[in-house]
Amino acid sequence: MKFKGIIFDLDGTLVNSLEDISDAMNKVLQGLNFPTHTYETYQYFIGSGLRNLVSKALPATNNSENQIEICFECMIKEYREICTLKTKPYDGIVELLENLTSQNIKMAVFSNKADELTKKIASEIFPNHFDQAVGLSTEALKKPNPFEALEIGKKWNLKPEEILFVGDSDIDMQTAVNANMFPVGVTWGYRTEEELKNSGAKLVVNTASELIEIL
Repeated sequence: MKFKGIIFDLDGTLVNSLEDISDAMNKVLQGLNFPTHTYETYQYFIGSGLRNLVSKALPATNNSENQIEICFECMIKEYREICTLKTKPYDGIVELLENLTSQNIKMAVFSNKADELTKKIASEIFPNHFDQAVGLSTEALKKPNPFEALEIGKKWNLKPEEILFVGDSDIDMQTAVNANMFPVGVTWGYRTEEELKNSGAKLVVNTASELIEIL
């Protein structure tokens, strides 16, 4: 089957945003005199939304719902100011998107990052490539819930099986499976090939150019 649309995850798939996210959270932790974390540690905190990342970053002794909520608001405030400071596309991504655009393949972004920030990053780093950029608006719709992915497909008038779902995490692969879309894992993000395959990836690619070959 010829795929007619692609839904991309954002962090770890299209852009490397690890440093900006880590710097924002570490600034919040420093302000509270809590221990900070390395970029390598944050790599395993990313993927389930920024609120979940805040929970993982806080000390176990200071992890109440109230503390999480306060720190989440502070983290978002910090991150909003720097979210495109160090964040850059991965190698080959810009060329990939230009190629897909020239082929008139529909493209969208679906992220567990806050909707406002997802739209900001997608539009500033990749202008004119995505007709939709959807982030997290309510916890109930967070990936691996396939609702937003299916809504994107409906707006395209495409069947789920006509859509590739591309991501770097187990959550992305689970979302694709739940939506009955074709799950493609990428190895340049935050998870291993083994994790991707175990979570349902039907194909795993090591470079952006391999995606063009699929299409």
